[in-house]
Amino acid sequence: MFFQRLKTAARDALRPAFKTVFWILRLMLPITLVVAALNYVGAIEWLSVHLAPAFRGIGLSGEAVIVFLTSIVVNIYAAIAVIASLGFDFREVTILAVMCLIAHNLIVETAIQQKSGASAFSMVLLRIAAALVAGMALNAILPQAMDGRLTLAGIMPPDAPRSWGEVFSGWAVSIGRLSLRMALFITGLNVLQNILREFGVIELLTRPLRPLMKIFGLPESTSFLWIVANCVGLAYGGALLIREIEKGEVARADARLLHSHIAISHSLLEDTLLFAAIGVGAFWLFVPRLILATVVVWGQRGWREGWRFASMRKKSNFEA
Repeated sequence: MFFQRLKTAARDALRPAFKTVFWILRLMLPITLVVAALNYVGAIEWLSVHLAPAFRGIGLSGEAVIVFLTSIVVNIYAAIAVIASLGFDFREVTILAVMCLIAHNLIVETAIQQKSGASAFSMVLLRIAAALVAGMALNAILPQAMDGRLTLAGIMPPDAPRSWGEVFSGWAVSIGRLSLRMALFITGLNVLQNILREFGVIELLTRPLRPLMKIFGLPESTSFLWIVANCVGLAYGGALLIREIEKGEVARADARLLHSHIAISHSLLEDTLLFAAIGVGAFWLFVPRLILATVVVWGQRGWREGWRFASMRKKSNFEA
């Protein structure tokens, strides 16, 4: 009986997992190819030059724009590679790390959030605004001379492609590895989640998190998805987000609150540890994002309650 339930739960997870993998890859392949082409022709660097003056108010040099834009259109790995190739002090890298952790891989991750019920425009606006607010806040509170040592030795960006052929071949190799990794990860997560749900383990995993969810302003129903988003990120965990919301396991209103939180604070393991590995303090990598995400969620709840109260008052006045 046990093995039959296990087999059925695993089998039932495969079809929706493959469907989501196909959708994500169909989205990701052209986007990453376009980004590689834009980078080759210098469009990203050109844009960074024109945005550089805005970053001086955050205590960052003009070159920091290149890092931030690289993070937005590509990922954390690429942003760290750019940091390694440019001269930043410890304070600048700390600010950049938090900003990049909030706003990275924006095109793909926003599409995944939109598929699971969020507004694409709202998520992009929220993440970029939150990154800039975090940068300004850190610039105001961090000491001008920070003690710390970066360990960037050996982390150098790959050689720039010298032809369109190298652009395409480099893209094909990197996207091939990523696609395989993503397919295995998403399928495995879906199978694991279905098995855990079948045997009631999800309830045991999420129960200890309920007090934390209350602090964050999130409903208890979002606990498991919060774990997924913060353990494996939005790109890999997106399949579960899409599936749970489409199945109605999480109400749309609750999902919107979750999306607002994880838009700012997600992937607390892999992406965060990448910056920790080069020497950025764990406190600055975790705490500012969690605080900012909590403030945004409670603000959204307050706005929703205020709107509901105003509507009820207007209705009662009309009936009177």
